[in-house]
Amino acid sequence: MNRIFATILLAFCTSIVFAQNVPFEKDYFKDNKKEFREADNNYQDGDSYFENGQYYLALQSYLKANEFNPDNARLNFQIGLCYLEAVQRYNSLNHFKKARELDVAVSTDIDYYIGRGYHMNGQFSKAIEFYNTYKKRLLPNQIDEINAVIKHTKECETAMKLVDKPARAFIDNMEELNTPFSEHSPVISADESKMMFTSTRPGSVGGKLDDFTQEYDEDIYISYKVNDRWIKPINVGEPLNTHMNDATVGLASDGQQLLIYNGNKRNGDIQVSYLEGDEWSYPEWLPKSVNSDGTETSASFSGSDNVLYFISSRDEGFGEKDIYRVTKNRKGKWSDAENLGPAINTAYDEESVFMHPDGRTLFFSSRGHNTIGGFDIFNVHMNDDGSWGKPENLGIPINTPDDDLSLVLSADGRHGYFASTRQGGKGRHDIYQITFLGPEKPLYLSNEDQLLASFESSVSDNVLEQSVEIKTIRLTVVKGVVKDALTNEPIKATIEVVDNDKDEIVVEAVSNSKTGKFLVSLPSGKNYGLTVKAEDYLFHSENFDIPKATAYQEVEKEIALNNVKKDVKIVLKNVFFDPGKAILRPTSYPELNRLAKLMNDVPTLKIEISGHTDNTGSATLNQKLSEKRAQAVVEYIKAQEIPEERMTFVGYGQTQPIAPNNTKEGRQQNRRVEFKVLSK
Repeated sequence: MNRIFATILLAFCTSIVFAQNVPFEKDYFKDNKKEFREADNNYQDGDSYFENGQYYLALQSYLKANEFNPDNARLNFQIGLCYLEAVQRYNSLNHFKKARELDVAVSTDIDYYIGRGYHMNGQFSKAIEFYNTYKKRLLPNQIDEINAVIKHTKECETAMKLVDKPARAFIDNMEELNTPFSEHSPVISADESKMMFTSTRPGSVGGKLDDFTQEYDEDIYISYKVNDRWIKPINVGEPLNTHMNDATVGLASDGQQLLIYNGNKRNGDIQVSYLEGDEWSYPEWLPKSVNSDGTETSASFSGSDNVLYFISSRDEGFGEKDIYRVTKNRKGKWSDAENLGPAINTAYDEESVFMHPDGRTLFFSSRGHNTIGGFDIFNVHMNDDGSWGKPENLGIPINTPDDDLSLVLSADGRHGYFASTRQGGKGRHDIYQITFLGPEKPLYLSNEDQLLASFESSVSDNVLEQSVEIKTIRLTVVKGVVKDALTNEPIKATIEVVDNDKDEIVVEAVSNSKTGKFLVSLPSGKNYGLTVKAEDYLFHSENFDIPKATAYQEVEKEIALNNVKKDVKIVLKNVFFDPGKAILRPTSYPELNRLAKLMNDVPTLKIEISGHTDNTGSATLNQKLSEKRAQAVVEYIKAQEIPEERMTFVGYGQTQPIAPNNTKEGRQQNRRVEFKVLSK
């Protein structure tokens, strides 16, 4: 028994020795005077950097000192604080724990910081335990401290609820894009062919190293998807990148308008640049309705460039930063900013707004709502009446206790891209890809230890239960190329999309002048007329009648425009009649108004309007019907003050089919109205 007691006593004494605080004093290191002086200098440098708010530099100096003396309580505490203030907050825990083991009185709020460390590591029940220990010692007048503990405790409680229903997704570190520096704020085109993002890696246009962060000036980089892989990114250079910080904010669906954050004017404003061929224009400031005396940090177009959502810290908000919206009228003037209201904006910060190309699903990051810590990513759906639903947390492991920001989603809803500082990353902030999964049978995660594994690595092998329904994407993406019908050369053309029922322009886009490529997003549930126009060319029209329940689809078009030449024929695809009748439907008016405008623009133009049918029914009746329909079109255009002598009408009945009549689709194509150029 005496031997056992002696062994226990020795172990107890040994533990005391190992847990003993070792001061940074030369008397403790008489045999290592040179090494002590160097370590002590690093320690003092760390203090100087820390007092100046240069936490990253302080951390580097403290860590060097810690290599020499790892058993100093204050040094470990300071290292923990630096991790919390700088990067990789999850690394703070072990240093806070060791500081407390070495000296329980190292700081009056050490239990709070250990709670923060456990929180950042996804050990939520342990975090609550230390938060409560700290809270019990607070005085009633320590309101800020009490509120902070209450908020963090609620975050942990929310996280433990979400653990039971984690998001069903793959999450992968995009190693081909990331470096040991920060990569953040990814933006993508709707078809996921182009990504632009911000990086602080070496090689920036300005080339300056920041004294506080020890990162280079922010520059904008671009990568393209080739054979389902993102290729090595390149710096886009000037004029997007300057000798200051330049950061991505938002990208139009077609990838031809880039929104940029510029912190050099006032408190930070947003600019826009246009892709002209293969070159970006010099950035222009957005109007005063967007850029205010506050700070504007993030923005997103809504399918087209007629609606813009953005983040602002202007005075009238519910929190420091809120989400606002502006709309552009037909004259190109932006409306006053509209706050999205308390259903979305909280007393805390909102950040990183992104409206999906469907125009109804808004993603944003927030420190409010039911966050699990830091900024979490939420989505909210717009109802048919324009009101908003309830924001939903995207869940674990998409969200972590640290900041998760800048989510953008592909048009098909399959992939998301965002920035995070989770464990297993290559740098301070990395870009991650989310692959949302279908309703396959999940693996069951039962506790925080298993959950922690999802925070510590790129989780391409994680299969997790769904916590938020990723709503069916009801969207049609129309993309293609506009070319000259004779030379096959690309054309810069205006693509105009009209809601035929409302005779309202919903999208205006321009095909790229060098490639002729264009992309427009059409939410389901409307009858659209799409018109392609270019100077000296006859316009081309398409009809997309997309039922409300239509799921995501992509339509590719190669559109050949004809010069205004004699005998050129154009099908008017958005002219509609009731079956068997010659009365124009109101949905035809936008198309015929465009034809009338063409007649006004080319005052010498003379045309023939012709009606055509399929071969169903009597040839004689088809002939008469086609003629009456052609006449109805001419009468409408005459009413737009176009002289009658510039138009003729004729009915060809079923004699000039352009498709086989043995299919429903073919017969539909044959039932048409055309115009032919008689003279220019």
